[in-house]
Amino acid sequence: MKAATVSELKKALVRLDHDDLLDACLRLAKFKVDNKELLTYLLMKSADEQAYAREVCDDIDEQIPPARSIHKKTMRKIVRSMEKCLRYSGDKETELHVRIHFCREFVDRGIRFGNCRVSANMYAAQMKKIEKAIDKVHPDLQFDFRHEMQGLESLLR
Repeated sequence: MKAATVSELKKALVRLDHDDLLDACLRLAKFKVDNKELLTYLLMKSADEQAYAREVCDDIDEQIPPARSIHKKTMRKIVRSMEKCLRYSGDKETELHVRIHFCREFVDRGIRFGNCRVSANMYAAQMKKIEKAIDKVHPDLQFDFRHEMQGLESLLR
């Protein structure tokens, strides 16, 4: 079965009455955990972006190991989880807050990559994504986020 385009789906959803639309959303939520997570974000968390960002940061804190080094598999898992949550939000400020928090945790906890270039490259990729996202926010916020980034490059040396 070939999936319909987004515009075709939008036209079909507009024609549905309230009960049918509710049934369609509930059926969609039953099929995949990602659908359920997105629906949870849209219905319950999108109203307070700052609280959502704090929640994602808390999840990151729980996933980062207390040891002074990190496995590349653990780091991939954390990054994958973070990316999924940021995709739900789509807000650049939330993205910056979470990505900077992620990198700041590595610096604050004194985590070293050692000989693992994969982990160092993942960290560098996060730094590049932060730089790209900073360019897309308001100039007043750019200064604040650049100030928060001070010292994060030290792990790349």
